[in-house]
Amino acid sequence: MQDLASAVVVRLPRSDAERLEREASRLGIGLEEYVLELLLRNLDPLERAREYAEAARGLLERAREELERGDVRQAAGEAWGAAALAVKAYAAWRDGKRLTSHEGLWEYKRVMKKDLGERVSDAWYAGQSMHVCFYEGWCAREGVEEALERIKRLVEEVEKRVEA
Repeated sequence: MQDLASAVVVRLPRSDAERLEREASRLGIGLEEYVLELLLRNLDPLERAREYAEAARGLLERAREELERGDVRQAAGEAWGAAALAVKAYAAWRDGKRLTSHEGLWEYKRVMKKDLGERVSDAWYAGQSMHVCFYEGWCAREGVEEALERIKRLVEEVEKRVEA
C-alpha cells in the first residue's frame, strides 16, 4: 500500500463522491477509511491486517503534518482513524475478523486489552476523544499531541504483531 502521506487525487462524478461521503458518515468513519474498507474487503485477513497497520501509520504521519500546519481538528480526525485502523488490523491478524462498525471496534478493543494490557484502553480512549474533537472542534493542540503519542504506541504494538 502506498504511504498515505503521498496521496493521490481521484476525480469522481459529484454524485458518486457524495454517495461515498454519505456512506462513510453513516458508518461514522472518514471517507479515506471507507474507501480503504472497499479496497481491502476481499483480501485474506493477514494481508488486510498488514494494510490496515500500514494505513494507521500513514494516518499518524498525516496527523503530525496537520499539526505542523496548525489544523488541530484535521489532525484529531487522522489520529482517530489511526486508532480505529489499529484495532481493525489486530482483529484481522488475531481472528481473521473484519470489523465494520463502531460497536465492533468497541467490542474488539476489549479483546485487545485482555491480550495487550491497559495501554490499549489508554490509546482507545485517546482516539475516541480525537473522534469527538474532529466533529466538534473543541480540543487544543496539546491534547492532540498527547493522544498521538498514546495511539502511536498502540499502532507500533500492532505493527510488530502483524509483521511477525
